Amino acid sequence: MRNLFITLASGAILLSACTANTGTDSAAKDIAAKADSDALCLDAGPQTPRDIGNPFGLNADNFTMAPVSADLNLCNIHTHTNAEHKGPGFSIFVNDTDSGGYACNDTDSLSSAELFDPYMGKGAFKGVKPGDTIEVHWVHTSCDITPGEGLGSCLSDTCKDPLLRVEAQVFLVVNDPVNALDFADMAYDGNKAAGKHQAKMIPSDTGAPVVFRGSTTGPSYTQSKCSPLKVTWSVRPNCARVDIGSLHRWAESGNIFNETKSHGVRQLVTAPELLAPIQ
Repeated sequence: MRNLFITLASGAILLSACTANTGTDSAAKDIAAKADSDALCLDAGPQTPRDIGNPFGLNADNFTMAPVSADLNLCNIHTHTNAEHKGPGFSIFVNDTDSGGYACNDTDSLSSAELFDPYMGKGAFKGVKPGDTIEVHWVHTSCDITPGEGLGSCLSDTCKDPLLRVEAQVFLVVNDPVNALDFADMAYDGNKAAGKHQAKMIPSDTGAPVVFRGSTTGPSYTQSKCSPLKVTWSVRPNCARVDIGSLHRWAESGNIFNETKSHGVRQLVTAPELLAPIQ
């Protein structure tokens, strides 16, 4: 994959030269803007994550969108701490590191009981505690596969270019086994529907999902190092609550995905050139 970018060092040299030759702030700003534009990996297709409340995008790669998840095979379930996307219900910016992203809007409203960690930071599912926000990804593929570890489970030797769809839901993690959702109820235990591997349940009461073209995510990608995989996204706009104990039990159970920790985030993609328009 060819990345179209100018390194920061090159940009700095050009900026210095321009300032020296012209002595004008406007010329320096023009060069800096050009360097930023060239840094974008414009040949990779639309990228993710994004602000799902902003439909604007200039990336015209209209690849075939995946069918609804019920017509595909679930291939992987994993989580990120915090939300990679920004949405109406999760718009609190945390920071711009791999541990950053966005938090649920009602994070500050939790009670001391909901914030209490009965595992004292030593539960089986690492990288998450009460009060954290997580974004859960249920990854689906058109390949005839068995769910498993990592995104490699979504492909096979005979199916290397599948249609991929990610169903995403953001959760506020709380200590509340009575009122909060149990992650086991949304997991996978060999269950099928109409012959397809499916999660037991994905929340349907957190708003109409926002559907758009994008890519895979994760902290290894940026706006200058893009993911080449094409993904149809379905992101629900509001947070739900999930019990911390259920996440630890899921890890303890030896889930088929071998997920024992919550992953880092890819920072929000904001360049319109890297975003597909949301219809």
